Amino acid sequence: MTPARRLRSIFSGSVGNLVEWYDWYVYAAFSIYFARAFFPEGDLTSQLLNTAAIFAIGFLMRPLGGWLLGRYADRHGRKRALVLSVLMMCTGSLIITFTPGHASIGIAAPVLLVLARLLQGLSVGGEYGTSATYLSEMATREHRGFWSSFQYVTLVMGHLLALLVLIALQQWLLTDDQLREWGWRIPFAIGALAAVTAMWLRGNMEETESFARSEADASAAHQDSQGTLRLLLRHPRALLTVVGLTMGGTLAFYTYTTYMHKFLVNSAGMDNHDASLLNAGTLFVYMLLQPAVGALSDRIGRRPILIAFGVLGTLLTVPILSHLQSVQSVVEAFWLIMLALTILSGYTAINAVVKAELFPVEVRALGVGLPYALTVATFGGTAEYVALWFKGAGMESGFYWYVTACIACSLVVYVLMPDTKRTSRIDRDT
Repeated sequence: MTPARRLRSIFSGSVGNLVEWYDWYVYAAFSIYFARAFFPEGDLTSQLLNTAAIFAIGFLMRPLGGWLLGRYADRHGRKRALVLSVLMMCTGSLIITFTPGHASIGIAAPVLLVLARLLQGLSVGGEYGTSATYLSEMATREHRGFWSSFQYVTLVMGHLLALLVLIALQQWLLTDDQLREWGWRIPFAIGALAAVTAMWLRGNMEETESFARSEADASAAHQDSQGTLRLLLRHPRALLTVVGLTMGGTLAFYTYTTYMHKFLVNSAGMDNHDASLLNAGTLFVYMLLQPAVGALSDRIGRRPILIAFGVLGTLLTVPILSHLQSVQSVVEAFWLIMLALTILSGYTAINAVVKAELFPVEVRALGVGLPYALTVATFGGTAEYVALWFKGAGMESGFYWYVTACIACSLVVYVLMPDTKRTSRIDRDT
């Protein structure tokens, strides 16, 4: 494959990933506005608990999506699975865009919201494993950490674009009342339309050489076993490694990105507009860090970077979150969040390539996607709900120690696992 075709395919896959995650994060970014439309009873914290619960419910579909689309990608190709993934996300966004509020259709409103999030959860569950596999297989051996880091570049960019749409609507286009009445529907419509472009781009990208070679060489019997749970269970150590290395990282990620806006407003008492701008600014810098850390892993290995995240995350999570709770200025909050996100980059920039390097080609997408989705559903998807539960119980600092404990558990895995840069299963595909 020529370098130009390789880059074009990586770009197409990354743009689709951006759209997927934009659609996913729009829900979190705008939930503070549409909470009353779907759950009119109670105070702000109880309404946010309801929307956070639905956010968590969406995560319950991610393991199923990781299994279905991972199996599909291992049998029929990464490209086809990625096109199907973005189609499902588009459908979920359209449902949310046109669902009337509780005042119009009663209980049917939150029911449709749940259905849309279940569909989007299915999509995201399949997107991660397939996208991580595609980018890792498409990249060259010497720069695999760098190119695969663009999965989180576009993931964060999707989150950032959701926040930028929020800021634009807040600051320049609509009033708060208009946002709460109908303006929150606009970003979901934007996401649905962007998905059409993403489907076209993905439909024209190249299949990976690893999968194409495996498909050409495999016998009919071998093809039938590709992407099956039976074959996946032959790699128990790799499966447990994915679970362990993901646990602390995903909880920290959702704490400092998705939940942070609500934390600044609901716990630190920050103005909603200032919190949005602060979240966008920190995410932008964080996004730029990913390729740098990915490139560093190509030079020194994956394991040292993961260990650095584990050690610093274990030592500094409680101090950072405790200071943020009583922060006195936006500037101070910015540097505290950036400290947390810089530490977190040791996980996010390279976790996709590490997981892909653990599995053989015939079960790689499923091996990356399924255990990751199960772990994210358990720890990442419940982060907001657990944090709000601790706050409602008057023990908010308990959540800080919960995050710390999960990172410490992942640190044990980082110390014990091999450095996948030197033991990569992708290198055996050629």
